[in-house]
Amino acid sequence: MKKLGLLPKLIIAIIIGILVGTFLPEPVVRFFATFNGIFGNFLGFAIPLIIIGFVAPGIGDLGDGAGKLLAITAGIAYGSTVLFGSLAYFTSSIVLPTFLKVGSLTVDSTDPSEALLEPFFEVLMPPALDVMTALLIAFVLGLGIAAIKGNALKNVMNEFQEIISKLISSIIIPLLPIHILGIFANMTYAGQVATILSVFSRVFLMVILLHLATLIIQFIISGTVAGGNPFVMLKNMVPAYLTAIGTQSSAATIPVTLDQTKKNGVKEDVADFVIPLCATIHLSGSTITLVSCAMAIMMLNGMNTSFNAMLPFIMMLGVTMVAAPGVPGGAVMAALGLLESMLGFSQPMISLMIALYVAQDSFGTACNITGDAAIAVLVNRISGNKLEPTE
Repeated sequence: MKKLGLLPKLIIAIIIGILVGTFLPEPVVRFFATFNGIFGNFLGFAIPLIIIGFVAPGIGDLGDGAGKLLAITAGIAYGSTVLFGSLAYFTSSIVLPTFLKVGSLTVDSTDPSEALLEPFFEVLMPPALDVMTALLIAFVLGLGIAAIKGNALKNVMNEFQEIISKLISSIIIPLLPIHILGIFANMTYAGQVATILSVFSRVFLMVILLHLATLIIQFIISGTVAGGNPFVMLKNMVPAYLTAIGTQSSAATIPVTLDQTKKNGVKEDVADFVIPLCATIHLSGSTITLVSCAMAIMMLNGMNTSFNAMLPFIMMLGVTMVAAPGVPGGAVMAALGLLESMLGFSQPMISLMIALYVAQDSFGTACNITGDAAIAVLVNRISGNKLEPTE
């Protein structure tokens, strides 16, 4: 079981949760509801710490070797994230209403016939800071670290980041399948699971198609600017794409991404700089997934999904994705604070969001790293180099 990936564990947890909610008595479901209440409160306590632990060092690290190439690469990466996050919004606005009924699910329902079961007891865990305060502190610390170029605070924040990374990888991620099991057991007992599973499968398909469309657009743009064949370059990146699906990690895929990017004709020193940097700051695939899944959950709950409401969230995602920890589901962990503070997500909605996101995390990662190669082609051309393919 230890070697089983997070996605298979979540699938097993969903199946067991449905069986528990269907066949076992109310006290068993309430037991899992109690666990969910405790875990959800702990997650709420941890969110500000996650924000500070990852956003501050992430922004601070951008100050290392600051220069024109860094600014150009970061600017393109941010623009790509916002552009394709907006594309996901408009696609979701058109497609999602065709197969889901707005307001058909209320995860905080008070209707006795559909209400989720309450836990036996609650353990309050108030966060030390609210989410917006944590974001502001993280931005101030991160920008300050980059500006003063000092090592003392930077070392402290890097060690704090390691602590929070351990918290995520050793506690939150391992307990996540039990949490999802409890969510699905409770929703099954309340008669809501059919709606969720229907949305799961269709949103999943829409997101994958969006990823593929995004990669085609990215390589058409980079190929047009740099004078390369976008479809040949995309074909060269297939090994990196498949590696990312298997590893579910941008960092683990860097060696393959680098090799394939150089085969596309990008100069070696440009590739060596852009690919590792973009593995950290360019997460267009993850942003597409986050926006699409958030839109689905908000529509199901009858919430406001206007572009005016979503654009600030998309723009903040472009910054927050710098902080995404390198664990499966890391991007959604970094985005939890924004979901809560900017979109008004409750704990049950956040739990659904995590489950929806993690179900396709490997495909989002594959889109991220393949898109990194398109940025490398652009930066290579902006740096005055021509493509010199090795294949």
